[in-house]
Amino acid sequence: MEGIGSIVDIVFIKVKMNRVLIAFLSVVVCIITTYSCKQANDSAFHGTVTITSDESLQPMVDQLCQGYVGTHAGTKFNVSYLPEHLAIAKVLEDSSRLAFVTRELTTSEQNVFKTRGIRYSPQFIAIDGLALLTSRANEDSLITLKEVEGIFKGQIKNWSQLEGSQQTKDIVLVFDNANSSNLNFVMNKFGLTDLKGLQIFSAGSNKKVIDYVRQNPNALGFIGVNWISDGEVPLTAELSKGLRVLAVSDKEKPTRQDYYQPFQQNLRFGNYPLARKVYIINREMHAGLGSGLLNYIMRDVGSLIIEKCGLWPAKPFNREVILKKEI
Repeated sequence: MEGIGSIVDIVFIKVKMNRVLIAFLSVVVCIITTYSCKQANDSAFHGTVTITSDESLQPMVDQLCQGYVGTHAGTKFNVSYLPEHLAIAKVLEDSSRLAFVTRELTTSEQNVFKTRGIRYSPQFIAIDGLALLTSRANEDSLITLKEVEGIFKGQIKNWSQLEGSQQTKDIVLVFDNANSSNLNFVMNKFGLTDLKGLQIFSAGSNKKVIDYVRQNPNALGFIGVNWISDGEVPLTAELSKGLRVLAVSDKEKPTRQDYYQPFQQNLRFGNYPLARKVYIINREMHAGLGSGLLNYIMRDVGSLIIEKCGLWPAKPFNREVILKKEI
């Protein structure tokens, strides 16, 4: 009987331990569920989230967000347009759900995600181009990549130093702001660490770059191509007046056929020398509104909007038509 009693005691203890374990796990599940509910109060079909974008991508991002909200009435995006490094910083500090940028994260930026248990997976969504603008009063329409490099290295200071130029004034470089992705792209392209001795004007925005260049024949402006492009049309009607988009060649001794403007097809086939990729950096850890927008962009409708903005989508819309012959 003592043996039976011992067995009963052991069984009772095990049952009690199992009940304690179940109770503990229930508490853990409740905590996780409660935390998740607080954190994930949105889905792909409803909610409001804050996102950021580099300023040079604003026309495209505006249209993508408007397109998504137009088909998902219960959604809203609060978009902040910032210099690229600030747009990324907002994502890293959890003030923004995702960011539209023109570069991948640095190793130190990726480590911020890693320490917080966030999977870093940049999504390539489009090919953009850095457009070079001059006033219509400036008759120059062609420039080589070598000449652009010479300007930024201080070797070329006057328009008259460019082959075929009719201008005789000093070159004024015009960017949206001092920390813009446009300027950083050029610096990285030519391996520059400083811009001492250069005449650089910070206009304040891509739109203001356009306005400044239009009024100043000695200005050379740099903007994101989606500000002035509408698909196959290089300049939108309201912005085209008084402006010229330079054609660029990466050849040492180019013929006229070696120069390319940032047309969509030139971005597509890699002809334009100042093309760059556009990425979405997403910090979501659930199937939320940010992920919904990303999926929308990578599908047919999103790719069509990107094309309409003059960029080339990473996943182009398939326009193939299958014809069936009836017998």
